[in-house]
Amino acid sequence: MTTKKITMGVIVGNRGFFPDHLAKSGREEMLRALDGAGIGAVVLDETQSKHGAVETHEEAKRCAELFRKHEGEIAGVIVTLPNFGDERAIADTLRYARLGVPVLLQATPDTPSSMGITHRRDSFCGKMSACNNLRQYGIPYSLTASHTVRPDTAEFQKDLEWFAGVCRVVNGLRNLRIGAIGARPAAFNTVRYSEKLLEASGITVETLDLSEVLGRIGRMRDEDPQVVARAAAIKKYVNSGGIPEPAILKMAKLGVAIDHWMKAADLQVSAVQCWTSMEENLGVVPCTVMSMMSQELHSSACEVDICGALSMHMLRLASETPSALLDWNNNYGDHPDKAVCFHCSNLPKHFFREVKMEYQAIIAGTVGKENTFGTCEGRVKAGAMTFARFSTDDTSGTIRGYLGSGKFTDDPLQTFGGAGVVEIPKMQKLLRYICSEGFEHHVAANFSSVAGIIHEAATRYLGWKTYWHGGDAVD
Repeated sequence: MTTKKITMGVIVGNRGFFPDHLAKSGREEMLRALDGAGIGAVVLDETQSKHGAVETHEEAKRCAELFRKHEGEIAGVIVTLPNFGDERAIADTLRYARLGVPVLLQATPDTPSSMGITHRRDSFCGKMSACNNLRQYGIPYSLTASHTVRPDTAEFQKDLEWFAGVCRVVNGLRNLRIGAIGARPAAFNTVRYSEKLLEASGITVETLDLSEVLGRIGRMRDEDPQVVARAAAIKKYVNSGGIPEPAILKMAKLGVAIDHWMKAADLQVSAVQCWTSMEENLGVVPCTVMSMMSQELHSSACEVDICGALSMHMLRLASETPSALLDWNNNYGDHPDKAVCFHCSNLPKHFFREVKMEYQAIIAGTVGKENTFGTCEGRVKAGAMTFARFSTDDTSGTIRGYLGSGKFTDDPLQTFGGAGVVEIPKMQKLLRYICSEGFEHHVAANFSSVAGIIHEAATRYLGWKTYWHGGDAVD
């Protein structure tokens, strides 16, 4: 289900008024379900509490202590209710553990033919009591798609997949460090942002002046083994036939310089200055270098769009696949639900049908074609996509965003750069929302269907106001 092993803390609810053999079998069912999904589990065993469940105050403290010992491993907590469960013990466990990770509540349904005193669960009701107590304790939590669901079903496997994505997004933004390379281009007021609001959400921005990058590049030799290796990697990554070798070497040095800085500063994603300082002072565009970073899941946004990089990273965490940053750029004929998304481009190779290296046609007339080699040009492939944009809103002192789902199509398009036609239901409503709320022209996109994951992470755990276009969110 996931490409990287993820571990969950598990609380097995139990209540003495109800058949406790259900706690024993319920624990076993949940552990089998997690194992089948490739998810590890941290849970009390039967020597630490009755049936490895949590019912008493002492068992709550014992479970919390176990969770704290594995704090660095636990991405989220699953509360399973094979019977009514003790709501106080569940809430106390989470309070004492102080993990601050997402929580999922699951309740196993009763069987109408087995509701005698020996097999009646009442978890349908117990789940409400558990939720009520968590709300009293101020602990945010998530719910399965159905109020009750058996752990051994395909439906619950989907719940697990969704919840694992929520955990990746929430935990992936915790202590996130973003690299800002260069200054915001003067003509792009639209990508202004607040470092302080990001910092308040645990997200740090580390800056590096473009002159420092150029200085480091200037001290590199063409025959430096790292430069040679990066040049070879660039040629392997994208068809660079017809591109001058000196331009390839400049890109290679840029890539090495950025890599060194990001590793030294412990940065996960980046945003890079381009127009037109990079072209005038280095003589290439950074697109291919940025495309390669995004392809390797280190999202990189142009025009120092820090919040664009953040949005890309959220999509990448949810889907575990590369994200791109695009412009909402053109109408597509008279079709109200279609538009052209475009960039020069630095899209990851994952986005293209086929791709080749070219020059940046828009600014070549200003700085000269010879200074603009390095774009990744091609048609975006067809497929389902999720889009997202989060921004800092200084006026209200908040972080807010919008997201939704659509698809890239195979509709004909004659243009340059990296471009694709998107189709989104009720797109005119979306465009009106974007303009009415004053959002940027940049949007992050990802070949996935993860809008629900990001909406849950943003609204329930991060506290960011989020519009889900076409979504079915309760709140």
